[in-house]
Parts: sequence; structure tokens; C-alpha cells
Amino acid sequence: MTNKEKIEAAKEKFGILLEEQLARVERMKNEPDFIDYSKLDKIIIGVTGGDGIGPAITGQAQRILEFLLKDDIASGKVEVRNIEGLTIEKRVECMKAIPDDVMAELKKCHVILKGPTTTPRKGDPWPNIESANVAMRKELDLFANVRPVRIPEQGIDWTFYRENTEGAYAVGSKGAVVDEDLSVDFTVTTSQGTERVIRAAFDFAVKNGKTRVTAVTKANIIKATDGKFLDLFYAIAKEYPQIEADDWYIDIMTAKLVDEKRRKDFQVVVLPNLYGDIITDEAAEFQGGVGTAGSSNIGKRYAMFEAIHGSAPRMVAEGRDKYADPCSVIRACVLLLNHIGYNEQAAKLEKALDICTQTERKVYTTGRDTGATGEEVTNYIMETIEKL
Repeated sequence: MTNKEKIEAAKEKFGILLEEQLARVERMKNEPDFIDYSKLDKIIIGVTGGDGIGPAITGQAQRILEFLLKDDIASGKVEVRNIEGLTIEKRVECMKAIPDDVMAELKKCHVILKGPTTTPRKGDPWPNIESANVAMRKELDLFANVRPVRIPEQGIDWTFYRENTEGAYAVGSKGAVVDEDLSVDFTVTTSQGTERVIRAAFDFAVKNGKTRVTAVTKANIIKATDGKFLDLFYAIAKEYPQIEADDWYIDIMTAKLVDEKRRKDFQVVVLPNLYGDIITDEAAEFQGGVGTAGSSNIGKRYAMFEAIHGSAPRMVAEGRDKYADPCSVIRACVLLLNHIGYNEQAAKLEKALDICTQTERKVYTTGRDTGATGEEVTNYIMETIEKL
């Protein structure tokens, strides 16, 4: 193939990608407003365990939800619905990131509690199918990935709003391999996708008594897409004069989170997809690692809640999945409860988790050193809730 033919083939592929993204922009322009859970006759919570350690830890989180919502489950106001089939084996069998029947069941729910899922990488025994997380975020239009990190004794109380459907991940599987010497990937930023996540971050700040929102980009180098994100950030900030707005570049921001004097100043942080993925893992280390952190994926119609770590298939292969720490996905339950309006139950659970995992540190000391099972960890958290 000549260079001209290679370029024409790449241009055709890029053209298809642009057509898809322009169609997506039109859909975003016509999207409905956020669902009002208080007006629903029944809230349906779907629970899907994923694979690896996912079923083990998600099962424990489901116990917590059913414990805290037992009265409304009994009355029919809330239904907890188990959804099977989001395993790597079934996904490979269908050669889809999410099998059609599983997606159909997920769409019947209002919110989803999801266990970790395996994303194949080069060298794995599985075919190269797309991440189930990325596919779910796209299909359900879960545009904001919200990850809180709290360490009260260190003065850390961060909430990260990561744009979830654009950036480097939006078309991560649709790059162009021009030839054996040249590959090109793409990053995507739209006005509609950027505005809604930035506005969500500012709205959260206002509703939760925060005084500062920080944007993180690399707009000095990535001028078209990151530059657009930053321009829209400051345009929207003008609508919230009571909130201080500032911005940092991603490289120095990773350093400033380690700076004991500076890091206490950060409150709400909004950032593009790739940067958000990286920096929230760093932030979680302050709290005890990714095994301690939950996250929410928010859209206007659907919302999904999950741990931020992977499926740890090695633990399953070694027969240790029952020892997997469920606290990450239990922290995601705090976000789920708040999202659907059960703020009192969420506050109790968050306080119990802080006592168990930070103040007393009994859960982690026991789990890591003497081999407490996920069930025993969950029992301890439930006992703490009952004492509050």
C-alpha cells in the first residue's frame, strides 16, 4: 500500500469517527433533565457482580444495602434486583463488552451497583473486547464519574468530577494503525459533554457548602481539546460568583496532592477523562489505596456505582476471593444512597466506614494481617452502624 492509500484509509476511518461524534452531540442537545427519585413509585437497584472478586465483594455490599433499606424493601418502595451475566466468559462468548440481554436488564433499573469486570489486555488469554465500564458509561450516558476521598484527621476532603464519556477514552478502541511504523489515537471534547460535567461539579459545591472548584488540564500543550475544557470551565464559573475557581496542570496537580500544606486547599476538582482516571487513583492512596475508594457514574436517566479497583483474577485463582476487602464497593453504596435520597442511611454508613477503616483501623488491620473474610468485615461494619 502506498503512503497516499494509507492516508486515504485513515481519513475514511477518521471521517466515520467524526460522524459518530457529531451525532452524539445532537443527542446531547436533546437529552431530558435529571430523574427525580422522590417521584418514583418504586426505585429499582440493579446489582451485577461482574467477575473475579466482583461477586464476592458486591454480595457483601448488597447485604449492607438490604440492611439499611429493609423497611422500604419490605413495603415495595425499593427493589434490589440481581442481574447475572456480566462475566468475562459470557462477554467473550458474545464478543461484546456487555451482552445484549444483560444491557436490557440494566436499562430496566434506575441505579446499578456494579462489581469489577475484567478488561483483556495484550498477553491475556481473552480476545480484545472493550471495557465493560467504558461501554456502560457510553450506552447509559453516565457522563460524570464522581470519586470522593476523605481523611478527616489530615484535613483531606476531596471530591473529583471526572468527565466520563469523552477525552482519550471516548474512542480508545477506534484509533488508526496507519502502518507498522505509525499509529494514531484520538481525544474528543465537546461543548455539551464538557459543560454538563463542569456544571455538575459547581452545583455539587453549592449544595454541599464548598467554596472552591479546581479544573485540571494540560491546556498549555493540548490546546484544542484541553483548551476548550478550560475555556468552558471559566465561562461557567462566572455563573457561580460565590465559588472560587482556579486551575492547575495535571503534572503539577499530582505533585500538589502530596504537598501537605497545599493539598488541604483542594475541595472539588473537575477534569477530563484520562487525567481523572490517573489522579483519583493517586488520591485514593491517601485513604488507604484503591481498595478503600468507591465511585459513582452519574447520568440524567441512569447512575452506576462501583469500586475503583480491578477484578483481581489472581485472588480467585488462588482461592482467596472470600478474603477480598469489600470496603471499596461498600463506600460506593454511600454514594448510591445519597443519590437516590436516602441521606440519613448514607451518613450512618459513611460514619461507620470512617470508624472501621480510619479511626480504629480494625477492618484493615484484621483483613490484611490475620485474614478476615469479606463477610466478617461486613459484619463488623453492620455492628458499628447499629451502635450509632
